[in-house]
Amino acid sequence: MGANHDHDPHPAPPARGRALRLGVGGPVGSGKTALVAALCRTLRDDLRLAVVTNDIYTTEDADFLRRNAVLSDDRIAAVRTGCCPHTAIRDDISANLDAVESLERRHAPLDLVIVESGGDNLTATFSRGLVDRQIFVLDVSGGDKVPRKGGPGVSGADLLVVNKTDLAPLVGADLGVMDRDAAQVRRGKPVIFSSLRERPGAPEVAGWVRSVLAETHEARSAAGTPRPAVAPGAP
Repeated sequence: MGANHDHDPHPAPPARGRALRLGVGGPVGSGKTALVAALCRTLRDDLRLAVVTNDIYTTEDADFLRRNAVLSDDRIAAVRTGCCPHTAIRDDISANLDAVESLERRHAPLDLVIVESGGDNLTATFSRGLVDRQIFVLDVSGGDKVPRKGGPGVSGADLLVVNKTDLAPLVGADLGVMDRDAAQVRRGKPVIFSSLRERPGAPEVAGWVRSVLAETHEARSAAGTPRPAVAPGAP
């Protein structure tokens, strides 16, 4: 017995006139907040960004982003879920959706809003009523067996990031095995291996985000849907 992770109770919102919404999920300690910080630093000079973080009882992840000045403080919103992180990003998305829409109203027009989930397990996925695309983050310290375990987060996310690859020799993780198993489970969906210690700007992940934005803008233009213009140098 268990939850039905294939059922999404919320329809996708209209795309008209709003930012792309990107979810970042994954287990506790996988490096989600550090990845969000890296993306903000890399993308903030030519994209207008905002971030929503999720913690059960604290605002720790938002506080980390503010201390590191990755964006101005008022572009970072914290949600205290008070419940399982998965619930707040999939089943009852109201608090997160309110935070996203509030940021979009205050800082319009935005190009991208990143929603970071609280730490969860391999089943964590975002509702399409909350985000348009989602990244799932694993780290090698869980062992090279983790990708082949699958789960909706690993197999279904638009991008899988295998993080902290610099630790692989220390924990005995075989990156080749992880690459092979991830490709098999994900069936062609992209996988990026990342070390923020070695490449602190997460350039490959940032490049993927840029490509998604470009595809989204092209699709909206073809459909006649207005979009915010990207402003180089925006804060």
